[in-house]
Parts: sequence; structure tokens; C-alpha cells
Amino acid sequence: MFVTAYLAFVALAVLCASLELTARRLKSPQATQVAVANPAFRRFQKIFLKTYLLALWADWLQGPYLYKLYRHYSFLESQIAILYVCGLASCVLFAPAAGWLSQALGRRQTCVLFCFTYSVCCLTKLSRNYFVLILGRVLGGLSTSLLTTAFEAWYVHCHMDVHDFPKEWIPVTFSKVADWNHALAVGAGLVANMFAEWFELGPVAPFLLAIPSLVACGWMVLSEWGAEEKLDRREGDRNGPLLGPLNPSQIRLSAQARFCRNCLEGLRCLLSDRRVLLLGGVQAIFESVLYIFVFLWTPVLEPHGPPLGIVFSCLMAASMAGSALFRLATSAHYRLQPGHLLCLAVLLAFFSFFMLTFSTAPGQPRPKESLFAFLLLELACGLYFPAVSFLQGRVIPMERRAGVLTWFRLPLNLLACLGLLALHGEVSGTGGGEAGSGTRHMFGGCAAMMLAALLAVVSLFTFGRNDADLRLEETKGEGEI
Repeated sequence: MFVTAYLAFVALAVLCASLELTARRLKSPQATQVAVANPAFRRFQKIFLKTYLLALWADWLQGPYLYKLYRHYSFLESQIAILYVCGLASCVLFAPAAGWLSQALGRRQTCVLFCFTYSVCCLTKLSRNYFVLILGRVLGGLSTSLLTTAFEAWYVHCHMDVHDFPKEWIPVTFSKVADWNHALAVGAGLVANMFAEWFELGPVAPFLLAIPSLVACGWMVLSEWGAEEKLDRREGDRNGPLLGPLNPSQIRLSAQARFCRNCLEGLRCLLSDRRVLLLGGVQAIFESVLYIFVFLWTPVLEPHGPPLGIVFSCLMAASMAGSALFRLATSAHYRLQPGHLLCLAVLLAFFSFFMLTFSTAPGQPRPKESLFAFLLLELACGLYFPAVSFLQGRVIPMERRAGVLTWFRLPLNLLACLGLLALHGEVSGTGGGEAGSGTRHMFGGCAAMMLAALLAVVSLFTFGRNDADLRLEETKGEGEI
């Protein structure tokens, strides 16, 4: 498996490079060219990107060796499952509050809070105390919720309200984030492997390595982002206060009222539009299964001795290949519909979990087949995320998107928690620390859930067969994708 992992990484790196070059040749951006030519936009975009990418880098560094760290501390798989459940449960609890915090504390201050809580989360990994590690998982769940909301909220606010750039330029920045995000994930696996295994510093090393990145991120938020917000305050001073200054309690009440209103409007949109409901069902099922995969890939492969950082980089490279395939397939040259690619992604994920039910049979493990199935699943993820993002942009109104996505995340995290608790029950019931048949049964359950997601995708496009919102526009290029 050691040699297989390195060979797989080389092959995937070549594949990613080939697909990326081909996709870039076929790309014909329109809004991007105008945006890049604007020096003020480029300066603002650079300030945001170098800060946000530091936060993403710190997050990715913690991916490859989390499970191995807990095993290094001699915890059983059932105990590790509870630790993962605590992280997901905190996501369930803090996801709704993350949007409220951005409004109550301020967007920039919430980003600083993310840097602080995630740094403390990393420091808890130095402890072997189970309850300290649980606290770390809770802080990790809070930090993840803030990472997915606060930074984007600050950018959108400054983009539109401070600089008054066209809203059509927002996808230009987040397209760059998506491109860099894959590269950061691949690089994080390599760096984590270097420090944990080549330098023999152990599985805690990547977590400590993330702290300087978080400190640098927090410093840039305080210094460079503060200068951007001063522009907003000066503009407000020129216009003059309309309602007079608000005290902190009034600000918190106003933020809470806006948050509740957004959630209610999101629920109303979810229940009134069958397309949104079906799309939410697909997202809840697919992404909850991914959380279970994140827990299980290490115990399936680790006993066979692969370098976990390299395997993680392989998984991220497979996802990067899927993303490049999506851009290639939806380009003006091929014009495949995102809905068809979403269906393909779910089908590939079902097939990968179906393979895993056989490759993880107790007493007859086939690690190479399991690795191939995991890579196939990540390829499906690379197709899935841009496809579902395109469809969300078409069927969910921009002003209600935050509220709708909040409701999407609730069943997503709850399903993942239930799956991990079911696995914990099976492992505890056998009285052992090995996955055994419990892992195989869990993969079988994931395959069944993917089949349900496939039926939801088919229902969505049967219901909206002639719906122009679910299709690429014939008169426009891929610049909007």
C-alpha cells in the first residue's frame, strides 16, 4: 500500500494537470476579464484571498491525521466515533448561531473569533484527556461553522456595500477560492505527511503547524480588513446617521430579529418550492454520507500501512479532477447540463459504496480496491459540489439563500450523527475496538442512502423537465457557472 499510494498520487497529479489545462483552454470568461482589469477590485480581492486561504490552509492541515491521533492516544473506535459525533453535534448547534454572531459581533470580529477558537481547538490535541478532546471537538464544530459563514459574509458586505462593485463579480472571487482550495488540500496532505511521518513528529504535528497560520490570519483580519471597514464608516459619516447610534444590546436584538426573519423566510421558500425541497434532500443525504466517509477512510486503510498524508492528497487530487471534469463538461464545447452531472456524481458515489461493502469484508480486506473506491467517491464529490452550487443559485433566491441553507444543514448533520452513533453501537456491541462487520454494514447503509439521493435527483429533473432554471442558458457561455 505504501508504493500504491505514491503511484496513485503521481497518476492523479498528471490527470489533474491535463484536465486543468484542457479546461482552461476551453474557458471563455466574460465578466472575469472586466473584473480583472479593475485595479481597485484586484486589490480588494487580494486582501480577502490571502487571508481566507490562510484559514482554509489551517483547516486542511487537520484533515489527514485526526483519526490516527485519537488511535495514537489508545482510544477505541467507539470512543473515537463519539468524538466525531460531538464535532458534528456542535455544527448542528452552532450553524444557526454563526450567522447571528456575524451580525451581533460584527463580521470582522467573528473572523477573529474563528482564529482564536480554532487555535484553542488545535492546542487541545496535545492532551490525552478524553473530555479535553471533546471540548476540542466542540470548538472545532464552532470554528467550522464560522469558517463557512463569517469570511464570506465579510467579503460580500464589503464587495457590495463598501466598494459598490457589481454583484456579478462575486463569483469571480469565489471561483478563485475554489481553485486554490483544491490545491491547498493536496498540499496540506503532503506537508502533514512530511511533518508527521518523514520528520517523525507524530500525528499531533499538523495540528500544531496550523496554529501559526491561524495567528497570521487573525493578524491580517485585524490590520488589513480593518482598513477596508474604515471606508464603510467614513461613508456612513458622510451620509450622516439616520437613526442615531445604537447600543450593543440594540445591535444584538436587531441581529437576532434579522436572523429569525431569514430562517422563517428560508423555511417558507423550502416548503413552497418542490425543487428546493428535493435539492435539499439530495444535499442532506449526499453530504451526511460524506461525513461518515471522513470518519471511516482512515480505519479502513491504516492497518495496511499507507502514508496517510499521501492518501489524503490523493483523495483531494481526485476531487480536484472531478471539479476540472465539471468545468470541461459544461464548457461551450460540450454543453452537458449540471443536472446530468449531478446525477452522474450520485451514481458514482453509490457505486463506490457498493464496492466498499465487498472490499471491507471481515477477514478478507482488499485495501487496494477500497482505496480505488475512495478515490472514485472523491471524484464524484468534485462533480457534485459545483453542480449542486449551480442549481442552488438557480432555484433559491439570493436574499433567502442563507436561511434555506441553514435548514439544509440541520438534517445533514443529524443524519451524519445518527450514522456514527449506529456505528458506535455496533462496535460497542461486539466488545472490540475493530471495525469488523460494523464498517461493512455502514458502507451498505451509505449505498442505500445514495440510492435514495439518486431517486431524489431523478424526481427533481422529472418534475422540472422543461424548467429553464435547471439548465444552462443557450445564449451565454460558461462564465456564469
